[in-house]
Amino acid sequence: KDVKIQVEFNPAEVAEYRLVGYETRALRREDFNNDKIDAGDVGSGHSVTAIYEITPVGRKKLVDDLRYGSPAAEAPKADPVTNAKPGELGYLKLRYKLPKEDKSRLIELPIRAADALPRLDAASSDIRFATAVATFGQMLKGGKWTGAVSYDDVIALAQGAKGDDPFGLRAEFVNLVRIAKSLK
Repeated sequence: KDVKIQVEFNPAEVAEYRLVGYETRALRREDFNNDKIDAGDVGSGHSVTAIYEITPVGRKKLVDDLRYGSPAAEAPKADPVTNAKPGELGYLKLRYKLPKEDKSRLIELPIRAADALPRLDAASSDIRFATAVATFGQMLKGGKWTGAVSYDDVIALAQGAKGDDPFGLRAEFVNLVRIAKSLK
């Protein structure tokens, strides 16, 4: 009925992160445990994918550090990590309500570096397709974060990730990207 996702990244492992595509749907941290605040609805049989872009500690950051510290809108730096296990990139909390319930249930689990896939082509067709859709969305928004990715790259990724497409929706997406490419 109502689903909320909260991800906390381990600052000892993750230098910076960005939630792709949800800039206008951010949930305030203090509202995560409040069952009266709705987040997003997920219908029965549907799924949601949250994609985070991360920069591991020690790699070149996408955004330069500020000279005078954090802007007011940014959360303050976390205290030194005391309960993170080695190789733990972050911690996931998922809060959801069953269709006829008003009280939410909580699932918590660590996000381990060992669970990360070495390459995108090792991911499931659903993850690869979601990545193609997210990349296309970022391109339509001006491509600030997409680098040298082209429409042809998105088409190839989506084509290779069509998987089971009983209603032709993934094929329709590929055609939509082709149309966007032709309009450019």
